[in-house]
Order: sequence, then structure tokens, then C-alpha cells
Amino acid sequence: MRNIKNELLETCRKFVENRLNTVQQTLLSYENDLQSETKSSAGDKHETGRAMLQLEMEKTGLQLIGINQMISVLDKIDISKKSKKVHLGSLVFTEKDIYFLSISAGKIIVENEVFYAISTSSPIGKLLLGKQENEQFVFLGNTIKIQKIV
Repeated sequence: MRNIKNELLETCRKFVENRLNTVQQTLLSYENDLQSETKSSAGDKHETGRAMLQLEMEKTGLQLIGINQMISVLDKIDISKKSKKVHLGSLVFTEKDIYFLSISAGKIIVENEVFYAISTSSPIGKLLLGKQENEQFVFLGNTIKIQKIV
């Protein structure tokens, strides 16, 4: 099980790394666009273009903050930590799905098994935190039982 958790954690790290690279490339592109904006005879158009680029850079900057928060969460995960209660880094087996409490990275396949990397602040993550084996929770109108926590 530890190998699966390790692989899930590494996949989450790669997910964040890919997002970080994409956001950094986008920021670099915006910076280049901003620097290449030259004052033309259409002054208002120029200023509007610069303002739009600034807004896009701010949005991208917020994405960068989110990525840094995900890195921070991943750094806190100790896959060797054992607990009878669901916590950050837990692998939670339910009747329906298997969840890895980490970051919202979505569906991950390891050893032909489907896992869902979810954040502890996601709706289902909040419901799972602190629960124990054989406890139930209601999500989207469905009662789901926790079978195993690793």
C-alpha cells in the first residue's frame, strides 16, 4: 500500500509541476507582450491592450499562488503516518471510490486501479476528514460507507 501512496503522491507532484510550468510560461508570454506593446497613434487602444494584459497577468499570478499552496500541502503529507481517522495523506476506500486526500488532481490510475486525488477543502474531502472505518457519510444524496483507511 505504501508503494501505491508513494506513486499517488509523486503523480500529484508531477501534476503541480506541469501546472507550474504552464503558468510560468503564460506569465513570461504576457511579460513579453507587455514589453513589446509600443505606443502607436491609437493611444487609447494601446492603453486598453496594456490594461488587458495587466489583468491577465494578475489572474495568472493568482493561479501561481494556488500552485504554491498545493506544493505546500504536498510537502506536509507523510505517507508513512498511520491513523484510524482520515487525515491529509490518507487513502480512503469506500463502497464506490478510493480517495487520496492530498490536492485536487482528479482521477489517477495506479496498478490498474482508479484513485481520486482530492483536497481536504473539497466538499467530499471535508466530509471524509476525521471519519473512521465503517462510518458513513452522505454526499450528493448518497450514503457512502468507509471500508478501509490506509
